[in-house]
Amino acid sequence: MLAVVGNLSIDRVGGGPPRIGGGPYYAARALRLLAARGEVVARCGEADRRFLGPRLAALGLPTTLLHADHTTTFSFDYDGDKRRMNVEGIGDPWTPRDARAVDTRVRWVQVAPLLRSDFPPETLAVLARGRRLLFDGQGLVRRSEAGPLELDGDFDPDVLRYVTILKLDEEEAAIVGDVDVPERIVTLGSRGALLYADGRETVVKAQPLARDPTGAGDAFSAAYLVSRAAGHSPAASARRATSVVGAAL
Repeated sequence: MLAVVGNLSIDRVGGGPPRIGGGPYYAARALRLLAARGEVVARCGEADRRFLGPRLAALGLPTTLLHADHTTTFSFDYDGDKRRMNVEGIGDPWTPRDARAVDTRVRWVQVAPLLRSDFPPETLAVLARGRRLLFDGQGLVRRSEAGPLELDGDFDPDVLRYVTILKLDEEEAAIVGDVDVPERIVTLGSRGALLYADGRETVVKAQPLARDPTGAGDAFSAAYLVSRAAGHSPAASARRATSVVGAAL
């Protein structure tokens, strides 16, 4: 059994109306497509529950929506694979108490931070007890500040003590560098992905997406984790995840 945890967001893309975003939402879409057994534990500000809650629940997965005071809010647009983002609101950090809301039977967890402040090491320590964690690298490099999204490498390395699988995009990987985790995936947008596991590098090809790629990384992580939890190798899991992304979006 697996779980996805993270803050929901309100996204405004290209000046359009607000829509639901955040790792739990896009990962849940992939889990539904795969008919995978899993749960979603998410958070948002109390004022936004009526907007975000039903949209997440409509995906049909077991869902727990925890209380928070604030919701992460972004505005952004795309130029091909390039994304320009602005942070308009910062969600609450997850606490160890929040982490205990994950079912004790869960053995694989997709941790989907939106900003560096989302999951401090003490919270990851609780999530990792008896489990394997896939952690999205944007939670290492995205500064928790309002305004244009800024990336840097000023993260707490203690976070990585609890990570089994680290998923990064190309820009994040350049900032984080060659860190010591059992499995590392670098997604390359329409060019596919690189997998580092078992002392080997594997190139995974992909088909270009013909639509807004928002959430592609979250969908990839969810599909990868489903395959790993089912006993497939890292390379086979990465290939399957790549094929799932387009359908999930």
